[in-house]
Amino acid sequence: MKWILILLISINLYAQDKISIVAVGDATKDKDHLLITSSADKNEAAVNMLTSIIRSDFGFYRHLFELDATLIKETLYHLTLSFKANNLNVKVSNLRSKKNIFNKSYKENFKNIRTFAHTIADEVYKSITGNESIFLSKILFISDRGTTRVKDIKNLYLMDFDGKRKQRITYDNGMIISPSLSKDNSKIIYTSIESRWRKSSKGKIHKVKNPNLYLLDLKTKKKTLISDKMGINSGAVFDSSGENIYLTLSNAKNADIYKMNLKTRSSKRITTHYSDDVDPNVNEDGSLMTFLSGRSGRAMIYTMDPNGVEKKVKRISYVGKFNSAPRFSPDGKQIVFSSWVDNRFDIYKINSDGSNLVRLTKNFGSNEEPWFSPDGQFIVFTSQRVISRKKATQDVYIMNLEGEIISKVTGQYGKIYTPRWSN
Repeated sequence: MKWILILLISINLYAQDKISIVAVGDATKDKDHLLITSSADKNEAAVNMLTSIIRSDFGFYRHLFELDATLIKETLYHLTLSFKANNLNVKVSNLRSKKNIFNKSYKENFKNIRTFAHTIADEVYKSITGNESIFLSKILFISDRGTTRVKDIKNLYLMDFDGKRKQRITYDNGMIISPSLSKDNSKIIYTSIESRWRKSSKGKIHKVKNPNLYLLDLKTKKKTLISDKMGINSGAVFDSSGENIYLTLSNAKNADIYKMNLKTRSSKRITTHYSDDVDPNVNEDGSLMTFLSGRSGRAMIYTMDPNGVEKKVKRISYVGKFNSAPRFSPDGKQIVFSSWVDNRFDIYKINSDGSNLVRLTKNFGSNEEPWFSPDGQFIVFTSQRVISRKKATQDVYIMNLEGEIISKVTGQYGKIYTPRWSN
């Protein structure tokens, strides 16, 4: 089902706004309209802002809703926002069936108006489509803000899905890479590149950089060292239970993928090939893992059953000089990844069985680190745009599954890496 969304936003006190929704594919069908009426006894500025945020939220679903201010006809859905004293009542009704779809009273929350607006937009979206939206989701990312000529700094930040309310969450003043959120969004696993002393083959002690793995509890702010084996401790992702992680370790000479229990720290080696295997990602039920491997002679995308050692390994990508960052869609049916083509990275999607390869970006900078939204309808990624010989910007963008760029959600916030959409 696809709708055309027609949204007139010009809220004053006791104003009326109309959203029109039309099914695509039959031009003779009447358009289904959503009429929004609002009344308030105060806070006109807050009402305007609230409505503006709701409008912006629906703008992300332009593949389902087309914003147009010219088609205003018969109303099907009626959304009413009634402000009285310190309470807001939100009701969505279907005028054809004469049934209320949603009816809820909120205590006024204009001090946290963005969450307030996203919540209302989410409820309206669900009342129309029956599905969850992205409106209350977050995006985790790394920024190099604070980097100087003598010291590279990369820290973790969290923001609303639309790029607002950015919040710094680590203060390591070092190099952080490869973050991942737990399924309940309460914990982050990430790698910090740190200095340590190491004895050479000749017995001399010297300082080396080592990627060590940490767990951060977002509620308690407690940081826990998970693995500091010599070599790579990186690329970790949680399983659906949150009790285990899949990660890359290289302490046994070459890089392989392991499954580790976070409580016992016991680990099981899953790949044993002589080529490096890195960057695992596992589907929801744990039946399939995708990863990056050099076993073909160059880095390509593979899948396997992670419940055994080298079980049902299958190469699924054959595009570009090399690939990176394979990630499952929430339903596990598709994988997005980056491929080096035409002297830059571009983003592709492919079915998890290796069929139906689709190129999503082209002639739009160098595009990397794709990650699906929790509803599976969008992909967040970074794109580097070269400004001059000495300057390039790298920001977070969101596109739909057809490769249409929906929004640039960061700007002038340092160079951005590895965006991860919350679950």
